[in-house]
Amino acid sequence: MSRTTPPRPFDAEALFPGLAPLRRTATRLHPRPGSPTARDSSVGGPMLWPTDEPWPVCPTPHKGADRPLPLIGVAQLYRRDVPGLPHPELGDVLQVFWCTFEGHTDGAYDMHAELRRRHADEVTETLAEQPVPDVVGRAELVPDPCVLHPEEVTEYPWFEELSPDLQERVETWEEDEGDEDAEVYVSDLSTAPGWKTGGHIAWNLTGPTDLPCTECGTELFPLLTATDREWDSSTTSWIPYEDRDGSDLRYAYGPTGVRPWRSHVVVATCPGDPRHPLRLITQ
Repeated sequence: MSRTTPPRPFDAEALFPGLAPLRRTATRLHPRPGSPTARDSSVGGPMLWPTDEPWPVCPTPHKGADRPLPLIGVAQLYRRDVPGLPHPELGDVLQVFWCTFEGHTDGAYDMHAELRRRHADEVTETLAEQPVPDVVGRAELVPDPCVLHPEEVTEYPWFEELSPDLQERVETWEEDEGDEDAEVYVSDLSTAPGWKTGGHIAWNLTGPTDLPCTECGTELFPLLTATDREWDSSTTSWIPYEDRDGSDLRYAYGPTGVRPWRSHVVVATCPGDPRHPLRLITQ
């Protein structure tokens, strides 16, 4: 079943024309429990992995592990399902892996992730039994198998990323709407909740920060957002039509079982050169 996000309750660009140049397309992945195969886009499903290619492992030793731990396959995205994936020259499949342990660098909750890109038609023999770690740091970082129902939506920057003039216009409009605490822009017009590719980052915890590539200085791009919920009490306007019957709209719906230490983690990459180091942002 496809998923369809309702139209936004207000026309953001008609209200604030300055948003038009800031518009970005995001692809909501809409993961739902299922039985994906290696030839499907998925969260937590089997990877399209050649039998003669080493499986990625975590470079950091972890307590209780006798050898380097295999990374967990988090998401596999085919370009046929997510046309906006960057760097088409590198293949039509993007694979995202991470370690279930945290504390990889200076921060206690820092995660480690890796990407692989490949051409699906070049994989003829696939690995039947895919490696899993002997020990798991946090079970909440092991996703349940989910099929995807990708859908493109329009997003605008987080409120604090807007120019001071735009911020003032938004605040005045929200006050005129009758509830200055409603934050309608953030909840209903800015960034979509849930798993997605592209779009803008929801800076709900730390506020915006610069994200220069450590190699070339180019601003990093939010390649994949993984989160513990598809919606919450403040973002119910984003609930797809197909999920509204029988849903308690007040509470989050978390089909993947993934619960990062904070509410979501963003895999950010360099739009200019995919070989440059990625960065993980937790919010």
